[in-house]
Amino acid sequence: MYNILAVDGIAGEGIELLKKDFNVEVHDKISAEELLEIIPKFDALIVRSASKVTAEVISCAKNLKIIGRAGVGVDNIDVQAATERGIIVINSPDGNTIAATEHTFAMMLAVSRNIPQANRTMHDGGWDRKKFVGVELRNKILGVIGLGRIGAGVAKRAQSFEMKVVAYDPFVSADRAESLGVKLVELDELFKTADFITVHMPLTKKTENMISLDQMKLMKPTTRLINCARGGIINEKDLAEALRTKIVAGAAIDVFTSEPLDKNSPLIDLPNIILTPHLGASTVEAQIGVSVDVAHGIIDALNGKPVSTAVNMPHIPAHVLKKITPYLTLAERLGRTITAMSKEPISNLQVRINGKIADTNSSFISTAVLKGVLSTALDANVNLVNANILAAERGIHLSEITSSIAGDFSNTVTVSANGNSVTGTLFGNEGRIVLINNFRVDVDPHARILICPHINRPGVIGEVGTMLASHNINISSMQVGKTDIGGTNLMVLTVDNPISPEVIAKVKSSEAIFDATLVAFDDAD
Repeated sequence: MYNILAVDGIAGEGIELLKKDFNVEVHDKISAEELLEIIPKFDALIVRSASKVTAEVISCAKNLKIIGRAGVGVDNIDVQAATERGIIVINSPDGNTIAATEHTFAMMLAVSRNIPQANRTMHDGGWDRKKFVGVELRNKILGVIGLGRIGAGVAKRAQSFEMKVVAYDPFVSADRAESLGVKLVELDELFKTADFITVHMPLTKKTENMISLDQMKLMKPTTRLINCARGGIINEKDLAEALRTKIVAGAAIDVFTSEPLDKNSPLIDLPNIILTPHLGASTVEAQIGVSVDVAHGIIDALNGKPVSTAVNMPHIPAHVLKKITPYLTLAERLGRTITAMSKEPISNLQVRINGKIADTNSSFISTAVLKGVLSTALDANVNLVNANILAAERGIHLSEITSSIAGDFSNTVTVSANGNSVTGTLFGNEGRIVLINNFRVDVDPHARILICPHINRPGVIGEVGTMLASHNINISSMQVGKTDIGGTNLMVLTVDNPISPEVIAKVKSSEAIFDATLVAFDDAD
C-alpha cells in the first residue's frame, strides 16, 4: 500500500478520500529539516504554499511518484528537478477559481465605496458620511487584463452589475471575447478608457511591471486598480506614487512582490488603497475544492491513470519518448514562430505532420505546438497535458492532418495560422526551420531569430546588418530564402542579443523591408 504525506493544513475532505486506499500521514506544520528526514518513505506528497519542495527534498525522496499542490501556483516546488526524477507534479487550477473571482469583485466594491475606511472610523466612534462618498459600478467601464478562468468569471459578474467590459488578452480570439460579451482592445486603450482595471495574468518576464507609472499616467484620475492575481504585475513603488499624487483614485491589492508585505512598504500608510493578505483562495469551499482535486489526481496517478492537472510532462514509455522528444522541441519552436508572425490572435491553428513520425504519438507533437503558441503569454505551467485545455479556453481550435507520405524531407511538421505557415524538420536530432511562407530556408532556432521579408535588390541585407550593428546586436548566421513571388526575398537572421521594440521599428521603417518579426525561443527577450 502506498504511503502519502500531507502537510501545510490540507482540508480533511481530501485526506479522507486518500485514506480509503492509502496510508496517509498528516503534518499540518513541518520544518524543512523534518521534511528531509521523513520524505524517503513516502510515495506521494501534498503541500500548500508553506513547505518548499526543493531539489534537495526531491533527491531524498527515493520512493516519491507524485507531488500534489493544493492550489494553483507551484512556485514552492522544483518542477524541473521533479521532472528529471520522473515525478509527476499536479496542481488544482479550478479549485479556487470562484473564490478568487468573488474576492476580486469584493475588492472592486470595497474600493468603489470606501468600505474598509468607513468601517475603521466607525469603530473609532466616528460618523463621517461626506468623507466616504463613493462611486457606482453601473455604466462604468471595467478593463480586464487576462481572460482566463478568473478573468472571464469577473467579466460575467461585472455585466450583471451593468458594467461595460473591455479586455486585453493577446491569446483570446474575437469570437471567444464576443461569447463572453467582452470587447477586445489594445492595452493602451484599456488603460485610457477603463474606470476600473483588474489584473488576471500570470507573473512572467513579459507581465512583470506590466503596469508602472507610465501606464498609470495614461489612466483617468478616477480609475481604480485591482490586483488579485500575482504580485509584481503592478509596480508597487509606482502605484504608491500614483495614489499619493492622485494620478489614479484608488487601488485594492491582494498580492504582493514579497509576501508577507514588508512593514516599510510604501503602500501601507496610503488612505486610498485597500490591502488584504493574499485572501483570493481563502474560503472554506476553495480549500475543500483544492484538497479534493489533488486527492483525485493522486489516486489516478498511483493507479496508473493519466492526470489532467499535471504541470509537467506525463509518463511516456522511454523508447517512445526518446524518438519523439526532438520533434516536441521543434514543434514548440514552430508554435512560437507562428505566434510571433501572427498579427491577430490565433483562433484556428493547423498542424500538418508528414512522414513516419505521423504514426508515432502525433497528438503530442500537435500539443507541443500549442505549448509554444501559449507559452509566450502564459506562465511556465503550460505543458503537454494542459495546453489543449488552455487553448480551448482561449478559443483556439486545433486541426491536425497526418500523412505517412513524405515530401522533400523524411519527416516534417508544418504549422499554419492567420495566413502564415512555417515548416520544420530534423537534421539528426537537431530541429531546423526549412520553410517560412513558402520561402526555403535552413534556420537553427537556438535563441532568437529576426524574420524580414524584403525587396530583392542590392544593399537591403547590408542595411539591416548595419542597423543592428549600430545597436551592438551580433548576427551569428543569416539565411535568404527565395520564392516564386517576383521581387521578394526573405531574410532570416539568427541574433545573439535581445532586440528592443525601438530597433524593430527602425528596421521596419526601411522602405525595402515589408515587415520585421522577432521570435525568441528561450524567453530571452
